[in-house]
Amino acid sequence: MTATSTFDRAALRQGASVALVFALPFSIGSRLLADHSPGSPWIAVLWLLALGGFALGAGIASWTQRSGMPLLHGMLCASGTYAAAQLVFVVIRLVRGGDPRWLAMLFTFTAVLFAGLVGGGLGSLLQHRGIMPSSQRIDREETR
Repeated sequence: MTATSTFDRAALRQGASVALVFALPFSIGSRLLADHSPGSPWIAVLWLLALGGFALGAGIASWTQRSGMPLLHGMLCASGTYAAAQLVFVVIRLVRGGDPRWLAMLFTFTAVLFAGLVGGGLGSLLQHRGIMPSSQRIDREETR
């Protein structure tokens, strides 16, 4: 099996879209608050909500994938989405003359990877329990 057939690209796109919509605003809010009010307790709350958004996106990717590898899809969705967003943030920081916080990004990447594993596990659990997305139910009914 080749790498291109291993991944369900449609599932990864769906999961990444959800992750970006739910995780990115909280991630940006956490970063802005950390820059302007470093002692605020809301930084941690927003950061945890961002992790929840990555887990949700990973869960969608793993739940909707059809290649039989839900955990891999969850982790790839969360880590890929985080890496893409961080690439944009690093470019913006460099253009503004700042230095990227590489260690902080590595720590956060590890946490996002774990959130992807959790989301992937939840999506896998849904599949194993027979709870399918409506698009897959419709496809299954059409093949009968």
